[in-house]
Amino acid sequence: MPGRATSPIADAVEITPSSQLLGDNLQISCVTSLEGFEALHKEWDDLFERTAEPQQVFQRHIFLRHWARHYLDPKTQLCILIGRIDGRLVTLWPLVRRRKLGFDVLGFMGAPVTQFGDVLVEAGENRHALLEAGWNAVASLGADLFEARRVRADAALCGSVIPSGASLPGDVQAPFASLSRRVTADGPGIAYSARERSNYRRRLRRLREHGDITFTEPEPGSTAATAAAAAITIKKNWLLENAILSPTVMDSRFQAFFEDLAGDPGAGLCASTIACDGRPIGVDLSFDCKGHTFGHVLATDPGYDREGLGRLLIHRTFAAAADRGSRVFDLLAPADGYKMQHADGLVAVSDYAFAFSWRGWLLRELVMARLQPAAKVLAKRLPSALVRRLAKHKI
Repeated sequence: MPGRATSPIADAVEITPSSQLLGDNLQISCVTSLEGFEALHKEWDDLFERTAEPQQVFQRHIFLRHWARHYLDPKTQLCILIGRIDGRLVTLWPLVRRRKLGFDVLGFMGAPVTQFGDVLVEAGENRHALLEAGWNAVASLGADLFEARRVRADAALCGSVIPSGASLPGDVQAPFASLSRRVTADGPGIAYSARERSNYRRRLRRLREHGDITFTEPEPGSTAATAAAAAITIKKNWLLENAILSPTVMDSRFQAFFEDLAGDPGAGLCASTIACDGRPIGVDLSFDCKGHTFGHVLATDPGYDREGLGRLLIHRTFAAAADRGSRVFDLLAPADGYKMQHADGLVAVSDYAFAFSWRGWLLRELVMARLQPAAKVLAKRLPSALVRRLAKHKI
């Protein structure tokens, strides 16, 4: 592993680009300190603006800066690979290095709140060569394994740079909605049947029987942070009610992370709320990026399930995103049934693990490919009472 940085930016990583097209012009280095990560802020933002796709919203510097504030711990070291040509930042691999079951593992920054993992790379004729050189740099770091979770089929990382046979079990899909088909001025759009549009109005009438119903989209700041806190509280109650185990949501850092994002005007987090007599009963937390919106947290009070509160919240959230200028609303993976009722298409999402040593091969084949999938199946079969007890223990 490279030694500590001698400047606030980076440690050198010695690699030889595999493409003659790049020659010696590409210089790759590795940021291992929080100070170095912070110092990259402007360059990172510039690279993101000129080359990132909307679905790379979770690779924004501001998102990962808030993540580092809440989730970066002494057991996790930053290991951000940056590539420059003539001093200009052209590629960036936002990675961390940690010990996992005694193994040295590389992975994307942002877990467990990042929904899609990817790398940033400048567009153009050098794109593949840059990806290839970045991959060579990852391999040179000496880790046992690189764990690439939640990689979309349209990710920059996908393609011939990914070694064959690296996919892990459990591929899922991320549904998305075309807002021009899903939204009209007075409710659901043409993608919905006449019956569904009528049901929207009926659900709204039934909901209003419970009290004064208000819809708000608070601006970033203290009010939005309060809405984010309410969303996580409601989500926790819903999980308990339905006996679903979610260590990520139950972790106190999850709420603190979203409160911070909601209070930051530059984070791109948008809250849509439904309140009854002033009390939030439904909150959506989504991210806007380059004409797309990504719905991260959808939280509804389980006491209003019969009124179809979840559907009402989705329709209101779609309308709010369209008002902000978004064309597409990404519902994120997995493609649950309630999401598919609002979907116009799907994108495949996969997990990968690349072993660099025999130890990494054992971790991949025994733990990631076999034990972890079996444990997930077992967790879904646990008695409801036990799930609720475990969940409450995490709060």
